[in-house]
Amino acid sequence: MNSRDNSYHPDQWLPHHYTFLYFHDEAVSFAAGHRPCAECRHADYRAYQRAWAEGLGVRPPSAKEMNRQLHGERIVRGTHRRRTHSMPWAGLPDGTFVMIDGTAAVVIGDQLTQWTHDGYRARCARPRHGVAQVITPPSTVAALRAGYPVQIDDCARGEAPADLDAARSGA
Repeated sequence: MNSRDNSYHPDQWLPHHYTFLYFHDEAVSFAAGHRPCAECRHADYRAYQRAWAEGLGVRPPSAKEMNRQLHGERIVRGTHRRRTHSMPWAGLPDGTFVMIDGTAAVVIGDQLTQWTHDGYRARCARPRHGVAQVITPPSTVAALRAGYPVQIDDCARGEAPADLDAARSGA
């Protein structure tokens, strides 16, 4: 308890303890290399665990095994740089984050919606051919392909104030 306002503030970043993390939506959390919480989102955690196993063709992993693999897939070893993975555009499921022209965007159907620090913004058409630079770890992409129902904020699906195609052309 905080003696000034009587509110609870859990200690953060303690070794061998989880830290409370909050993200705009589940797709953003996945892009950051996280998974559903086994404690507060147990049903989602179990669904993700099953989709992971199905998508990768393995037995259902423990939380520790998933955490270890996700960490290895999101960080370039020995640095703090984010790892990207090349994957064909055609196989990317909804909720996958990619880099396009130096901007992060989430895949939703045949569209990409730009991600900014202020939330989702501009939309553009998803490329139909070629290879994407994927931010979301490959294990999570496999879970999404296997049918995990990722939560994506509704504003990512709706109209945005600007459009990536216009931003690229300088309009």
